[in-house]
Amino acid sequence: MPNARTHPTRRGILAAGGALGLGAALAACGDDDGKGADAGSGTAAGKSGPWSFKDDRGTTAKADKVPADIVAFVGVAAALYDYGIQAKGVFGPTKTKDGKADVQAGDMDVSKVTVLGNEWGQFNIEKYASLAPDLLVSTMFDGAGTLWYVPDESKKKILAVGAPSVGISVYDRQLTEPLQHMLALAKSLGADTSTAKVTEAKKRFEAAAARLRAAAKAKPGIKVMAGSASQDLFYVSGSDLSVDLEYFKALGVNFVEPPEKAKAKGGGWYESLSWENVDKYDADIIMMDNRSSAIQPADITEGTWKKLPAVKAGQVIARNPEPILSYDKCVPLLEDLAKAIETAKKVS
Repeated sequence: MPNARTHPTRRGILAAGGALGLGAALAACGDDDGKGADAGSGTAAGKSGPWSFKDDRGTTAKADKVPADIVAFVGVAAALYDYGIQAKGVFGPTKTKDGKADVQAGDMDVSKVTVLGNEWGQFNIEKYASLAPDLLVSTMFDGAGTLWYVPDESKKKILAVGAPSVGISVYDRQLTEPLQHMLALAKSLGADTSTAKVTEAKKRFEAAAARLRAAAKAKPGIKVMAGSASQDLFYVSGSDLSVDLEYFKALGVNFVEPPEKAKAKGGGWYESLSWENVDKYDADIIMMDNRSSAIQPADITEGTWKKLPAVKAGQVIARNPEPILSYDKCVPLLEDLAKAIETAKKVS
């Protein structure tokens, strides 16, 4: 993973997770209609009318017409695609080494988008300008408003192209909040958020959340560890900061919690362990980072990994620390964890 050990915050995000409260979250996802202050505000007065959207930086992006030539971080583009909005250009992990769609590309046809950069630090400004973009969108993994995968060293030149920018925060909050904000953004860009496809996805999300809550309540002793593998280190995420783990904890999931002191070197996101110490924490289920930047469980050759009780019991499931923020794509995250808890044996 590029810059993994020289960029601790990024390593944390690329390896990590997060934690929080339930009743209000479920109510919010049930009541959201893409409107209101909590969901962000967006207005689209037809394709030729003025457009504006208030993002999580407190900045209101404005344009004379609804943006159509959109450039976005790949995960954002994948979420907008689920709502019928097609990005023109993307940046971030879009294609794997064999040219197939990366897990973060969702259902997008990656042959139909212009890829400005596939790895950390890559962003082709000339190609970006040639697209004549009228909107730039990304997520944000800190409280400073940093647009994810927009390189710090070239962000001034990128923003100087002139397209307004929107940032959707996925930092230290529950999953339902950015889900609502992404839906509001899609609606502002002309998406019909009242379709059967969208409303059914929201209902499935709510049902999956209720299932996970019930599973966690029925088996409170089942411990879940969120991990990520690199060649030299194993990263154990805490249940703070990341939108998925914060929400899962709100639903009652019992997470392994590295102490704050141990997470300090990882910017508060994670604790890094040598493979010799990978058994430091007891866990019944291990959720493993499924992105192409991480080593996948089937490819881990470390003997200490293979001896872990959860691994020996086959109680390892996938996790994407950068969820695609559409209700449709988030349903499996809840269902898979619920199923794992429902069927888990106590092995720790």
